[in-house]
Amino acid sequence: MYLPRHLAIIMDGNGRWARQRGLPRILGHQQGVEVVRGIVEECSNLGISWLTLYAFSFENWGRPEEEVEALMELLATYLRNEVPTMLKHGIRLNVIGDTGRLPGAVATMLDESVERTRSQTGMVLTLALSYGARDEITRAMRKLASAAARGEVAPEDISEQMIAAQLDTVGLPDPDFLIRTSGEMRISNFLLWQLAYTELYFTETLWPDFSPDQLRQALHEYNRRERRFGLTAEQRSKEGNQEEGGRH
Repeated sequence: MYLPRHLAIIMDGNGRWARQRGLPRILGHQQGVEVVRGIVEECSNLGISWLTLYAFSFENWGRPEEEVEALMELLATYLRNEVPTMLKHGIRLNVIGDTGRLPGAVATMLDESVERTRSQTGMVLTLALSYGARDEITRAMRKLASAAARGEVAPEDISEQMIAAQLDTVGLPDPDFLIRTSGEMRISNFLLWQLAYTELYFTETLWPDFSPDQLRQALHEYNRRERRFGLTAEQRSKEGNQEEGGRH
C-alpha cells in the first residue's frame, strides 16, 4: 500500500459521542484520547513519517471554562503517560499553534516533552494546540511586514517559500492526506495554507469510535486517488517514471 508521507487528522465528534450515550462531554474527550494512543501507534507501525493531529483549536478557548480546564488536564495526562511510549517507538513530538496561551504548568510539560523526544528519528507527531490557520497566517504576515519595514526584504520579493518559512509548520512537508471524522465536511481553520493540494477524506464515524481498521480503510481510499497538482495525468505519469528511473 502506498502511504501518505504526511497524514493530518481533524479529530471530531467527542462531544456527540458522549451525548448519544447520555454521558458528560469530558468522558467523550477521555475516550478520544484513548483512540489517539492507538492511531499514533498504528501510524508509526505502518511507517507514516509525519502525523499531525488537530487537538485544540484557537476557537476552542471559547468553550465553557470547565471544559477547557478538563481538556488541559487531559493534555497533561496524555503527555505524562505517552512520552515514554514515544521514546520506545522513536516518535518525535512537535507542536504548532499559539502555545503562549496554554496554562503555565501545561506549557512547561509540553516544552519538556518536546525536548525529551527531540533526538528521536522515527515518526514526527505534531499536535496542533491553540491552533488556528488564520491566526498562524496573520502572525506570519506580521513577521514579513516587520522585516519589510526594517528594509530587510522588498515587498515585491516576498515569495511562497518566504511565507511558508514563517508558518508554524516550517520544516514539515504539506499533508498528503487529511482525514476528518464525525461527518462534518469542512476543514475548520486547520492548515489553510498547507492543505492546498491535500487529498480530503470524510467519515461519519465519531472520533471515539475511529479504529486502526478504519484508518487502514481510509488509507486504501488514498491509494485510489490520482494526485496531479494541476498537471495532466500524462505529465504526472511521466514525472513518476522519471523519479523511478532516478532511483536505480
